[in-house]
Amino acid sequence: MKAVEQIKFPIKNEMELFEQKFKDSMLSKVPLLNRITYYIVRRKGKQMRPMFVFLVAKMVSDGGFDERTYRGASIVELIHTATLVHDDVVDESNRRRGFFSINALWKNKIAVLVGDFLLSKGLLLSIDNEDFDLLKLISIAVREMSEGELLQIEKARKLDITEDIYFDIIRQKTATLIAACCGIGAASVGANQDVIQQMRKFGEYIGIAFQIKDDLFDYSDEKIGKPTGIDIKEQKMTLPLIYTLNNVTRKEKAWLINSIKKYNKDKKRVKEVIEFVKESGGIEYTTTKMHDYKNRALAILENFPESDYKSSLLKMIEYVVERKI
Repeated sequence: MKAVEQIKFPIKNEMELFEQKFKDSMLSKVPLLNRITYYIVRRKGKQMRPMFVFLVAKMVSDGGFDERTYRGASIVELIHTATLVHDDVVDESNRRRGFFSINALWKNKIAVLVGDFLLSKGLLLSIDNEDFDLLKLISIAVREMSEGELLQIEKARKLDITEDIYFDIIRQKTATLIAACCGIGAASVGANQDVIQQMRKFGEYIGIAFQIKDDLFDYSDEKIGKPTGIDIKEQKMTLPLIYTLNNVTRKEKAWLINSIKKYNKDKKRVKEVIEFVKESGGIEYTTTKMHDYKNRALAILENFPESDYKSSLLKMIEYVVERKI
């Protein structure tokens, strides 16, 4: 059984039922919207976010479940999908998970409106059912995701990202949504504030480890979903590069910055930068940091009794740091 299937196993029935509920949550009276949302549902990914919602809900409530949990997972997926649709417009990306993006098929104007529609559906699903606690958790995530994206754009222009700023960016851009999933899972089954905050931290630590792993792929020799060196070509300051810049001579630092600013499209120079980062200990340092966040997440799970759901969350942590794509 694949790793993701093993993780999903204790909530297999809930995930199957969720798929239908998620489809229903996107229904509209506009045929064009229904065609587009049908396309979105058909090309869904691994659905890690609903899995976090369900596994956390089950773990903290000793297997309990609630209709609110399904709504919480739907809210997360609606808002997450809205941000992906908007991201593809911003990034002028024509592909997502091997399929054509919404903007590639239906143009930017329609893609932006579809993103807005999904966002409003997520908000209304919470408001109509008075799930204001769940709405607050997801709203915090949306605010932080926007701030993280803008902070990264601002800093990328000057290439002056410190390690602290880097962690701020990835906490807001990536980790905050996984934190919201885990917080929503706990809140949906009536957990107390202490448990909800613990679960938010748990999700944040996994999200940070997940993003660090993504950054390491840029320096990998293995065949993965994206070509190596893509972050350097896009002038993204990731942890291996930040560490290297802070631990080399002034001359080497000047060469690195010059390479990223002026030669980021030169394949040979990009390859030289990748090799230099590897030789300077950037990969080892980054891997150590990733395992540090993994261990923080594991420490939080120690507070909960053994269960199939806890076991799946432990497998999820391993999957995040060991995955090949």
